[in-house]
Amino acid sequence: MSNKIFSGLIILGSIIGIAVFFDGCHAEDDQQKNVLTSTASLKSEWIAPDSNSIPQSEEGALIRYGRELIVNTTEYLGPNGKIRHQSNGMNCQNCHLAAGTKPWGNNYGSVYSTYPKFRERRGAIETVSQRVNDCLQRSLNGQPLDTNSHEMKAMLAYMKWLGKDVEKGKKPLGTGIVQLKFLERPADQEKGKLIYISTCQRCHGPNGEGQLKPGQTTYLYPPLWGPNSYNTGAGLYRLTRFAGYVKENMPFGVDHEHEMLKDDEAWDVAAFVNSQPRPVKTFKEDWPNISLKPIDHPFGPYADSFSEKQHKYGPFGPIQKARKS
Repeated sequence: MSNKIFSGLIILGSIIGIAVFFDGCHAEDDQQKNVLTSTASLKSEWIAPDSNSIPQSEEGALIRYGRELIVNTTEYLGPNGKIRHQSNGMNCQNCHLAAGTKPWGNNYGSVYSTYPKFRERRGAIETVSQRVNDCLQRSLNGQPLDTNSHEMKAMLAYMKWLGKDVEKGKKPLGTGIVQLKFLERPADQEKGKLIYISTCQRCHGPNGEGQLKPGQTTYLYPPLWGPNSYNTGAGLYRLTRFAGYVKENMPFGVDHEHEMLKDDEAWDVAAFVNSQPRPVKTFKEDWPNISLKPIDHPFGPYADSFSEKQHKYGPFGPIQKARKS
């Protein structure tokens, strides 16, 4: 596809509301594996139920409010939110694309089928509400919600409705984020910068600042670094997460069947973005057992002898090989 044709598709997508979402930063699985290997018995890719089929009932109203909170988080919970002022201005769907429904777009399809579950990062069983609050504190660099609040109940109702046809314990094909094959070299920030300039900055800005919707306080394209972006505790700050996310979803308008970037380009641009300044936030309770940290966790200490730099940018193959041995 030529750049001219692709640019036309991007413009068309923004007009009809298809290519607008980078939205919501992540339903992170700590030891992310290629979902193809964990769902071999499932034949087809997960498809979200049509939002028009949400029932016209009291429960349906709660589900619709939950969807609205995912799409327009900042309107309710942003710096000038009409409910509370407790996030950085990004929307949940800035990472969980298309209100958490896009295949391979960090969607919510398997949330209710896999939670509650043990998470290595917490070192304990984690509930869905705890996972939501993790996102608010990390990806939206804000404060947690009261788990008994109307807003939390609405978001959980929406996620549960999205996964209503998913069997308990199953993670359907197309949910989560794809794990790319590791590079045999470190991801290259300088190469990534060139890709960012040529492919990404027209939407996300030359300084990663994103673009607000005209006349609004919500993002059309979210900031990728800087004070209003996700902090260093977010799942997308891990390179394996961000590279897979970029490959399947960026630039806006691409999908699993129509990828634009090569694997190495996705790795490199992810390295460039995650090398840029952003809010620094530490969570001292994370990883009580350091031997369970993912191979790409960018902060020590580690249970191995590899450097913090290699854990952040790779190559990850030697780390994985050492762990297996």
